[in-house]
Amino acid sequence: MTHNTAKKIELPPAPLMVAFTLCFAALITAAVASRFDIGTTHVEHVGVQQSRDLLFDDANTGAVQIRDAQSGVLIDEIVPGKDGFVRMVMRGLARDRLMAGGSKSAPFTLARWEDGHLTISDPSTGRRVELVGFGTTNENAFAKLLVQRSSQR
Repeated sequence: MTHNTAKKIELPPAPLMVAFTLCFAALITAAVASRFDIGTTHVEHVGVQQSRDLLFDDANTGAVQIRDAQSGVLIDEIVPGKDGFVRMVMRGLARDRLMAGGSKSAPFTLARWEDGHLTISDPSTGRRVELVGFGTTNENAFAKLLVQRSSQR
């Protein structure tokens, strides 16, 4: 015959109500802040200094081909294992576009603003990524696409 010797722990209701109220207040505060953009930062750039519309296509080799949207000429090719930051950012933008019902063939816009900041944006969804926040090396991975000359490959 076995005996249950575990003691039942009873918590007073007041601390439980305080904990529940704090959790509920935090959820409501987060929802209101999100809904009304409270506590968010928006960067408004003035004047595009340089821009280029780019198409990103997956090649059969696993590489990502980057083409000038106006001419269709190949600008660069990112092979697997290289320029992971560019791949990551573009996969995120492409995923958001597809979820919003956008076209895979629409170009993305890479822009350098008069204040020097670099952004990549999707005109079809309105989403824009500020590249300065990811460090100079990652920003330069995109910056080279603005100045790189198109080449026939």
